[in-house]
Amino acid sequence: MDLASRLESLLTLAEEIGLDVRAEPMGGEGGGLCRLKGKPILFVDTSADLATRYDRTVMAMANLPEINDRYLLPEVRQDIEHYLASTRQE
Repeated sequence: MDLASRLESLLTLAEEIGLDVRAEPMGGEGGGLCRLKGKPILFVDTSADLATRYDRTVMAMANLPEINDRYLLPEVRQDIEHYLASTRQE
């Protein structure tokens, strides 16, 4: 599965679990999850390359408990598990 499809599946899931997804230019290295006025917002940096946008989205969503019981493409699930394993080793 290509990276664009993986990113799209994550963004669709983000909306399904109630995140406001905003795609905006942020200089090429930004993006991530934050709360504004108590509402969770996932920013996707349109200035960044596809790999960076995907990596930042994986990092932002990996620890959300809402994704544990949701279907994820096997490749996306593997990427999230790989990210979580790398953060545990640090």
